Amino acid sequence: MSAVELTGFAILAVVLLAVLRPIRPELAVLLTLGAGAVILLSLLPLIQRIIELLTTLAQRGNVQSLYLETILRIVGIAYIVEFGSQVARDAGEGALAAKVELGGKILILSLALPILLSVVQLVVRLLG
Repeated sequence: MSAVELTGFAILAVVLLAVLRPIRPELAVLLTLGAGAVILLSLLPLIQRIIELLTTLAQRGNVQSLYLETILRIVGIAYIVEFGSQVARDAGEGALAAKVELGGKILILSLALPILLSVVQLVVRLLG
């Protein structure tokens, strides 16, 4: 999906939402979810190419695959959580959106801990 197509689709969805939200707010939430899903699914081929390029660069640079996989998972969690929290906010559920964001931060921290531990161990070895 090109930038023009992405923007055009988003503008169309916003216009439909503006018309639908006052009449049927529950359907507006579903339309928001559907539009977001279409956008994300249309970007999957581009995301796949980015991941392949990063994997190739990591192999050339002798970067352990564990680090790249962890970073990609963290980025994925961040995007998914952002999407989920925005949908919750669009539905008027600010408290739920905040909980989704907190959960995402905890998931990211749990994934980052092994890398942080490796860095601390490396520093201790260098200093000791």
